[in-house]
Amino acid sequence: MRELLPPTVAVAVAAPDDWTGDLLDAERACLGDQAVQTRRRDFTAGRVCARRAMADLGLPVVAVPSAANRAPVWPAGVVGAITHTAGYCAAAAARATDVRSVGMDAEQHREIDAGVRRLVLLPEEQEHYARLPSGIRWPIVFFSAKETVYKVWHPVVGSWLDFHDARLEIDPDAGTFTARIAPARVGAAEAAGVADPPSTIHGRFVVADGLVRTAAVLTPR
Repeated sequence: MRELLPPTVAVAVAAPDDWTGDLLDAERACLGDQAVQTRRRDFTAGRVCARRAMADLGLPVVAVPSAANRAPVWPAGVVGAITHTAGYCAAAAARATDVRSVGMDAEQHREIDAGVRRLVLLPEEQEHYARLPSGIRWPIVFFSAKETVYKVWHPVVGSWLDFHDARLEIDPDAGTFTARIAPARVGAAEAAGVADPPSTIHGRFVVADGLVRTAAVLTPR
């Protein structure tokens, strides 16, 4: 994941002990007493990594609680993202003066069924991935990239972005993707008073060690 993001973004990847690490009081309050073990481990690793990434930027150690939609709440002046999948967790953080928004996602490199593919992929994207080189399960790459795009979009715009609201093109040789946001979504954001909502988001991906990793940043206006 570190290789997918610019040096202005600090990335921390969970070590074995991080899944059972310590939480700060504000983080523990968000988790609650009823969380199942899997949720507790994922949350803990994510917050340990988030605080480590901020420390790598020279920032003080502070809690990273969660909002009602479970998105991490970063301290003022910081942007970031957290992702986790089975056996893997990472967090990224950057100063808001360097990066407007950052997104990242990790998924198991697996097949997704036809119904999920229809929910995730636009017809032209299905035609696109059918022409891509064999050996990679491209629909899960599209899925992960769109998760990353949403994580970039939402902190800036504050609105939902559906899978079909972003049209992706993938360059398999460069390991990059370009997401073009539906004009209706961009227009709605402008009408709501959002300054310079992103219409295009560029990101990178890698498929290795049984995982798909995707990441993208939006630079300041």
